[in-house]
Amino acid sequence: MIVRQFINWIKTAPAGERAEATRSLARAWLLSDLSADDRAAAEGALLMLLDDASPLVRLAMAEVFARSADAPAAIVQALSLDQPSVARPVLEHSPLLIDADLVDIVATGNCETQCAIARRIRLPASVCAAIAEVGTAAAALELIENAYAELAPFSWDRIVERHGHLAAIRESMLVLEDLPAATRAALVAKLSDTLAQFVVARNWLSADRAGRVASEARDRSTMHIAARSRGDDMRGLVAHLRLTGQLTAGLILRALLSGNLELFDSALAELSGLPKGRVSALLHDRSGASLHALLKRAGLPESTFAAFHVALEACHEGGFAGTVGEAVRLRRRMVERVLTHCETDRGATEPLMILLRRFATESAREEARLFCDELAAEAAVAPVQHDLIAA
Repeated sequence: MIVRQFINWIKTAPAGERAEATRSLARAWLLSDLSADDRAAAEGALLMLLDDASPLVRLAMAEVFARSADAPAAIVQALSLDQPSVARPVLEHSPLLIDADLVDIVATGNCETQCAIARRIRLPASVCAAIAEVGTAAAALELIENAYAELAPFSWDRIVERHGHLAAIRESMLVLEDLPAATRAALVAKLSDTLAQFVVARNWLSADRAGRVASEARDRSTMHIAARSRGDDMRGLVAHLRLTGQLTAGLILRALLSGNLELFDSALAELSGLPKGRVSALLHDRSGASLHALLKRAGLPESTFAAFHVALEACHEGGFAGTVGEAVRLRRRMVERVLTHCETDRGATEPLMILLRRFATESAREEARLFCDELAAEAAVAPVQHDLIAA
């Protein structure tokens, strides 16, 4: 009887009053101890209200039913397909929507609905993959910032591929501690390309010059990324570098001259197809024959073999660097030793010499910056020591 009166009243009531009455009826369906007949009548009335002309009425239902596992499934399903302002609470919170529902809505919905789904708690990998594949940049950003999203490595890569040129996407991803090294390298490559295009468009640098500067910056960043990578993360990084054409002789030589034997070994294992343990054993053969055979199998230019041999010898003789300063100075000595050798080697090509001279300049500048930092630190400490002595 009450439901019948409600139906008669709601036909002429203002939208705001209809919305409040609908909210009360939905709460009663969820929380009140209704008889079976009253519950069925209430559900029928709520189903009828899905056709109400005012979105306020439908939103009232969505807000009540959004978080409940006991809500009427048919109503929740209908609300999820309503206009975005109505569907948002259900899409963001309802436990009644299955993964297939969410994937379909991501594919057919707009930015607002995709963002609502991307904010869900315990978002499964399949839905994350759908957002990464077809979602807007805003939805991808919501996904990145959702700590409960189960993003697979290929989804990270797809987001980088589609939206990595956007600063907000890059910044949100780069601050993540557990971001795969391969994805981090892909983001750096996107940033390098974006900056190169920008300076060329402004006529600040020629296209060739901008491309070279961007490539060098990308390689230096790759060294920093690789320094933090181990195991599967390193293997993923090396596979990415090979796939994108970045696993060059220059990059591998840079890894060796930087003292990153983990990246050096992994790169040669990737290119040669040999197990990493076997590669490490061959690199410890001081005769040089094993190294040359390994480099040849990896497909590296023969003109670089001498540089690799001298660098590896310097690395073996250099020992362990206990501090950052010692590591910087060791790298400079290694680069200068290789450069000196290649300057007297008739087999050294001009591109190799150019590369080594750049390495030498980089290492010299790095050591100079370290020296200045140390001087500044000493200058800051000296007044304190003087005051302590005077006291």
